[in-house]
Amino acid sequence: MNANVQRATEWTGGCQCGAVRYQLLTPPEEASICHCSMCRKASGQPFIALARVRLEDLRWTRGKPAIFQSSNIVERGFCNACGTPLTYRRVESNTISVTIGSLDDPEPARPVLQFGIESKLSWTGTLDALPVKRTEDWMREHRIAHIDSRQYAADEGA
Repeated sequence: MNANVQRATEWTGGCQCGAVRYQLLTPPEEASICHCSMCRKASGQPFIALARVRLEDLRWTRGKPAIFQSSNIVERGFCNACGTPLTYRRVESNTISVTIGSLDDPEPARPVLQFGIESKLSWTGTLDALPVKRTEDWMREHRIAHIDSRQYAADEGA
């Protein structure tokens, strides 16, 4: 397990609207990225980042995700209200993975392995070479003074 993973003191997360919240009772056993076409489609992204725990170490603290069985071996949980992808689970497994992006503090869940590399998009390896821009610079360029987020913020209460 990655040393950064062990340093996290509270492993909580949820969807962007706050209807579904969870807590991990232990740090993730493994964090990974999957490039397979099914994970790309499920996340709407070029890859998905997941952090795995034992099934009994995931506790739903508000609501529960809707489940879609995306194949004969996998079910995926998501918020039925806002659509946020939340979990990946092999139906015959005693583990479940949460999407790293749904963690309140995703930084400590640093991926240590990549799956589905036969489907990896050719340009994902060059992302660090792209020009960068901070959000406040983009806002200034477009004369946006303020963004009122309608997303749930974990520090606003449980």
